[in-house]
Amino acid sequence: MSTQARRERERAERERAIVAAARDLALAEGWDAVTTRRLAAEIEYSQPVLYSHFKGKDAIMAAVAVEGFAELAAAVASARASASGPREAVADVAAAYTTFAQQQPALYDAMFTLAVDLPFASQDVPTDLARGFAELAETVCPFAGEHDLEALTETFWSGLHGLVTLMRSGRLRRADHDRRLAVLVDRFSR
Repeated sequence: MSTQARRERERAERERAIVAAARDLALAEGWDAVTTRRLAAEIEYSQPVLYSHFKGKDAIMAAVAVEGFAELAAAVASARASASGPREAVADVAAAYTTFAQQQPALYDAMFTLAVDLPFASQDVPTDLARGFAELAETVCPFAGEHDLEALTETFWSGLHGLVTLMRSGRLRRADHDRRLAVLVDRFSR
């Protein structure tokens, strides 16, 4: 292995370690606890090393968010692929989405709640975010009818996100989650 290849591999490993440490710390203590100083101590590198990989905490959160989009896209794709029909796909995708958000709250916050420097709804959207959106679009496509598929997909996504966010913040009763999700699924699978 060449010296250059080894350096590139070591750099990639450091970046993965930084992102993993940020995720772990955010999960354990919240995003306010994630600082470059704390991350440098966690991964046992100096802050300048950390800054040689990321411009700061916001860039680290964006990297965590991109990882999250890949994981969410995979979960949604799996749910859609294993469904026995279009209506079941909407239900299974909605359940997979809400389960992901509930099981990964810090990751979900980095993806959708906190301000991160990632482009949404543009040509520059990260591949994994676009892949997740495409999975949602494929899910509702059989029910689009005369509706614009992109607008329908955005509305479905907004409904899922709204339910998750309002429930997580205590503004909706957790006990009624399944009923609300069933209403949303029914509206998008007619």
